[in-house]
Amino acid sequence: MDGIDTRQLVLDPQTANDFKGKVDPDWCAGCGDFGVLNSLRKACLDLGLKPHEILTISGIGCSSNFPGFFNSYGMHTLHGRSLAVATGAKMANHELTVFVTGGDGDGYGIGGNHFTHTARRNVDLTYIVMDNEIYGLTTGQLSPTSSLDMKTKSSPHGSIEFPFNPITSAIMNGATFVARGFSSDTKHLTMLMQQAIEHKGFSLISIFSPCITFNHDNTDAFFKPRIKKLEDEGHDPSDWKAACEKAMLWGDVIYTGLFTHVKDRLSLDAAEPILTDGGAISSRSLELSKEQGKKIVERMM
Repeated sequence: MDGIDTRQLVLDPQTANDFKGKVDPDWCAGCGDFGVLNSLRKACLDLGLKPHEILTISGIGCSSNFPGFFNSYGMHTLHGRSLAVATGAKMANHELTVFVTGGDGDGYGIGGNHFTHTARRNVDLTYIVMDNEIYGLTTGQLSPTSSLDMKTKSSPHGSIEFPFNPITSAIMNGATFVARGFSSDTKHLTMLMQQAIEHKGFSLISIFSPCITFNHDNTDAFFKPRIKKLEDEGHDPSDWKAACEKAMLWGDVIYTGLFTHVKDRLSLDAAEPILTDGGAISSRSLELSKEQGKKIVERMM
């Protein structure tokens, strides 16, 4: 568990650089993840968040090195298990703002089961997935979101696997805030992040974040002429059917923006009776009274 460097502790951040982590990113020059990192720093600054109010949790992968590059409490967990750890942290201290960061392989492949159930439970956290449609850290194998016919080390004749759609999956599994961004459009991405953080419930932002080293198909040049913003077309985020239809388009038009926003569902911590009174569990006394201890022993006898 990484604590905040006291030399960098900023009670009232004045610039986005106040959210700069202890080490510099080691991503390849031109990686889309730089845009994601800059957008999150800017979003936190604009919302008036403070580093000690934030916990950033990741799994394994290039993008999952994120907690080291971002000034907050942080934890680098097991491959595909970041959402499970984040759920526990949020329920133990529901007063924290919790971010989960990772990639498509970590989140949609190895962590796919946790993705389903975190969405279903509507855990109040913001899940930022940097989707480069490849396994980058392991040097270029197919990921769950790789395109059909894509040639990689693990598919030299072209992929025969139908790609996973994180947007429709999140919507169908009950996520209450589902958005898609593009790492090169940091202004739009920052706006989506602000909305996601302010939302009370499970927020997914799946971000096209091109890998310049191993994915030469889904590049900036591929996305820029195709991407259209849902906001420019008057999309209604309460219409989940229209959201799914737009999320399934992949051709001359690929949509980014806010697909779904459900405002009338309680988040998991808000629905849990034990958390509605008394503050965060992490700050409560866990000591049993003599009377409570006596009752437990009597039930076991």
